[in-house]
Amino acid sequence: MTPSHLIATFGGTGHMRPMPGTWGSAAGLLSAWQLHAIGGAWLVILAIPVAYFVGVWATAREVERTGNHDPSHVVIDEVAGQWIALLPVLIGADHAGVNVLALWPGWVVAFIAFRAFDILKPGPIGWADRRADATGVMLDDVIAGVFAAVVVAVMGGLFHAVI
Repeated sequence: MTPSHLIATFGGTGHMRPMPGTWGSAAGLLSAWQLHAIGGAWLVILAIPVAYFVGVWATAREVERTGNHDPSHVVIDEVAGQWIALLPVLIGADHAGVNVLALWPGWVVAFIAFRAFDILKPGPIGWADRRADATGVMLDDVIAGVFAAVVVAVMGGLFHAVI
């Protein structure tokens, strides 16, 4: 397994079936939790652009190798997008000084909202996906992550306003 393949598949997660993108998103949840445990929300914030740029490089290698503009085994894009979707939860936990897992409803909303935006690809998410290159593969999930983060923040605000 080449370094680019290892990165693109997030350690082989992209080979899990069925629905490798969902497995990649689940790996994004687990790795965000691990990163947060090590360095808080700031470490996840710093890891996102690293994942993006390394992901573009690794995805380009996989596109070249397979001849497919969006190979299903490439899931580093889901991981980066899921990290973005989780930012309101991670930052909120740090701000409130609570265990990040105590905000588990936010984790669920982040996962579901991110998967929905990634699958449905509305507006700019679809535009990025139609680029049909490594940047598009990564960018559609980054945008989906931003959309999902907005949903998480709004839902968290509504939940905390009611409770």
